[in-house]
Amino acid sequence: MNNHLNYNPDVLSCLANLSNDEVFTPPQLANQMLDMLPQELFSSPDTKFLDPCTKSGVFLREIAKRLIEGLADTIPDLQSRIDHIMHHQLYGIAITRLTSLMSRRSLYCTKNASGKYSLSHFDDADGNIHFNEIQHTWQNGKCRYCGASQEVYDRGDDLETHAYEFIHTDNPNELYNNMTFDVIIGNPPYQMNDGGGAGSSAKPIYDKFIIQAKKLNPRYLTMIIPSRWMTGGKGLDSFREMMIQDRRIQVLHDYLDSSQCFTGVSIEGGVCYLLWNANYSGECEYYLHQSSGNILYTRKTLNEDGTSDIVIRDPNLIGILNKVLAQKELTFDSIVSPRNPFAIREDIKSLLSNVTTKRRILCRIDSKREILPIKDTYILARGDEYLGKYKLFISKADGAAGQIGNPIPARIIGKAEFGEKDMICSETFLTIGPFVDKNETLNVASYMQTKFFRILVGIRKNKNMTQKTYSYVPLQDFSKPWTDEELYKKYGLKDEEIQFIESMIRPME
Repeated sequence: MNNHLNYNPDVLSCLANLSNDEVFTPPQLANQMLDMLPQELFSSPDTKFLDPCTKSGVFLREIAKRLIEGLADTIPDLQSRIDHIMHHQLYGIAITRLTSLMSRRSLYCTKNASGKYSLSHFDDADGNIHFNEIQHTWQNGKCRYCGASQEVYDRGDDLETHAYEFIHTDNPNELYNNMTFDVIIGNPPYQMNDGGGAGSSAKPIYDKFIIQAKKLNPRYLTMIIPSRWMTGGKGLDSFREMMIQDRRIQVLHDYLDSSQCFTGVSIEGGVCYLLWNANYSGECEYYLHQSSGNILYTRKTLNEDGTSDIVIRDPNLIGILNKVLAQKELTFDSIVSPRNPFAIREDIKSLLSNVTTKRRILCRIDSKREILPIKDTYILARGDEYLGKYKLFISKADGAAGQIGNPIPARIIGKAEFGEKDMICSETFLTIGPFVDKNETLNVASYMQTKFFRILVGIRKNKNMTQKTYSYVPLQDFSKPWTDEELYKKYGLKDEEIQFIESMIRPME
């Protein structure tokens, strides 16, 4: 008989993901996370596990397998062992009604834990995996727990509210009558629409699951989340600061390419999973999984010099950055505008003029970059300091430009657009300047095209770039243009550091 006829795939390896924000965890990945835990946990009949955001039930199922094997000597009878594990060791909170059924099917082999086909009989259909349909708590148009937009999520009973029970309470201990969990594990939802950006803006919520899990005082916490918290992310500053300062993060696996964890899923900035140990205090065992498949290992504090406000993911960048920072120069972010520099909130098309005017706007219309005339009568809410002077415009979101560590060298940013004296831009762009001299403006543009400039931007690049993205880039004397060779020499970079930059950053087209 052919071998392929004997192949019996794990159904949880074959599930299609609900979306890029609610990604199913493959069994192999779940086991990689479980391998980080002390394995003696699976030999104790007293260890309690909680998945507060279960989708497919894969974590609970894989834990059950380990417990069934680990407790064989302690509870020799198989059914008694299964009953003990299911009733007293494994607990889950589903994120939707659908995933509650899937999770019970994975763990109990039936969606009805009180039915005759359940591996272990419970008095109610939920068993230890429950789902409660709860509502958001609205304050000023936002949910006070998760930040969801009332306009988007205040809807009928026939649609999911995505008000995840675990994070919609001030006291998560009440969910399980103050039960103590040894391990909290999961793959939480990643973000929710917050009502901005014409419906395209999203607010992270995975951070709230980690913060809430810590309130339960587990011995161990392990979750897989997007890696973009390390360098930026909307509303993540306090979360990043908390994570950087937390010496209880014992192990962290960081993947530049999310498809190495989730086949066919692209999550900008990659993903990471961590082991938090309540009884540990020290350096983190940090594994950077490069897109090439190479793994860089180091023991590190997450803020290398004790002062950085981000996690510098690739250790090759640390020596380069230290040489730059040692010069103590003013930084490029000082000439980069805040988000939406001209405070344009209106529909762009409503601002456009049918006749030629001196004032023009750089904008994106139907996904295409355009420079179009704008009504002379339009009064700016802010940004007057840029009028009558030269400037540069740079896109604040350019995922296609890539990031450091991509399988192929990245651009990091696109080309800056030269701005004439009467030009403004939509909120799609940041403004650099202003400049009185046109040649000075062009020299700044040449600097931005260097690989040196772009790798320093890449250290802090996130999904949406801000002033802070440019805070590691030093200002130069812009009375002249700059080349990479001049910059490498100025900052005393070694041959291997230059080779690293050249290998990571591709020439600007």
